[in-house]
Amino acid sequence: MPELNYGGQAVLEGVMMRGVREMAVCVRHPAGHIVTHREPLPGAVYRGRIARWPFFRGLVMLWDALGLGMRALMWSADVALSEEEEVSFSGPLAWTTVALSLALGVGLFFLLPAFLVGLVDRYIHSALLSNVVEGVVRLGILILYLWIIRFLPDVRRVFAYHGAEHKTIAAYEHGAPLEPSAVMAYSRAHTRCGTGFLLIVLLIFILISSLLGRPPLALRLLSRIVLIPIVAGISYEFIKLVAKYYDRSVLARALALPGLALQRLTTQEPEPDMLEVSICALKEVLRAEGLLQEEREAQGV
Repeated sequence: MPELNYGGQAVLEGVMMRGVREMAVCVRHPAGHIVTHREPLPGAVYRGRIARWPFFRGLVMLWDALGLGMRALMWSADVALSEEEEVSFSGPLAWTTVALSLALGVGLFFLLPAFLVGLVDRYIHSALLSNVVEGVVRLGILILYLWIIRFLPDVRRVFAYHGAEHKTIAAYEHGAPLEPSAVMAYSRAHTRCGTGFLLIVLLIFILISSLLGRPPLALRLLSRIVLIPIVAGISYEFIKLVAKYYDRSVLARALALPGLALQRLTTQEPEPDMLEVSICALKEVLRAEGLLQEEREAQGV
C-alpha cells in the first residue's frame, strides 16, 4: 500500500493531510457542513532529487511543511469563524505569521534555556553538566508549555483533531475502512508525529551541544541558532528510520517510546464528527492521487 508522505496536521476545527502530490484541508463550518480546499504540492520539494538527499531533505520538507501548515491554519481560522470560505493561502500576512511563529519558537525553546543557564554557568563545574542542565531546562519548558496550553478549550479541540489525524492515518496504513467507527479503534499516537520529532530535536541538541564545550554567553546563544538546522536534519532521519523499522524491531519501538508518550499531551480522543473531517481530508488526497480504493473498484481498477 502506498505510504503518505509526512502525514498531516490538525488545524482549527479541521485537519490538513499531505500526500505525495496533493494536499487537502477539511474544516467543519459553524453551520455544520465540511469545507474543503485542495492544492498540488511543489514537486521539487516532495518528489525532486533533493527529496532523496539524507539530512538536506528533512530541512527542505520541514520548511515547506511549516509554511503550508501555517497557511492551512490561517485558512481554517477564517472558515471556523465563518468569515469566508474562499480565502488566499498566500500573502504577506501568512509569511509574517510564519516568521513570528519561528522567532517565538526559537526564542522560547532554544535561546531562553541557553540564556538562563548562561546566567548561572559559573556555578556549574563541568561543561558537560552545563549542557545537560541546559537540555533539561529546554525539555522542561517544552513539557510545561504543552501541559499549560492543553487546558485551553480551543487548544483541546485542536489536540482532539490531532488525535483524529493520527487515527485516520493509522487506519489507512493498516488497510481499515475509512469510516469513523473503524478509525476510532486506532491509537491517537503515531511514530511520525511532529511532537515526537520536536522531542528528538531537543535530545539530540544535548548531545551535539555538549561537543561545543562552554563558550561565552553570546557565542552560546549564537551556536544554538546555528545548530537548529543541523539537529533538525539529523532528527528527521532518526524519526524516518525509527518509523520504518517500528513494526520489525524492538529497539525501534524502544526509541519511539518517549515521543509516543509525549503525544499524550498533544492529542485528545476525538469525537466521531472530528473523525469525519479527518477522513474527508485524507480521502481528498487519495482521490486526487488516484488511490481511493472505493473509486478504483467502481472504475474496475
